Amino acid sequence: QVQLVESGGGLVQPGGSRRLSCVASGSTTSIAAMGWYRQAPGKQRELVATITRGGSTNYADSVKGHFTISRDNAKNTVDLQMNSLKPEDTAVYYCHALRWGVNYWGKGTLVTVSS
Repeated sequence: QVQLVESGGGLVQPGGSRRLSCVASGSTTSIAAMGWYRQAPGKQRELVATITRGGSTNYADSVKGHFTISRDNAKNTVDLQMNSLKPEDTAVYYCHALRWGVNYWGKGTLVTVSS
């Protein structure tokens, strides 16, 4: 089992920045990919960004150039640096980990972009 705990959500003004962090605990060896997904009110959960153990990244088109994902394998953490935030980035952000074909999710952290 892998447990994921997110932090860093909150209220941010349009154009502002926010950094989300996620720490994994439990059976953290052999976690292949980690990443962030988000779910806006009334919408389905969608991919934001993922990163493999080797550092390969993948981003949703909507966040390319604005968000940066990073990972520390030694600390079992994955961060999401979000810049130039827009109201449409408002969502609950979920940390994700993939280990031996099993998906693990955090409980989510709310990011609200509003003036």
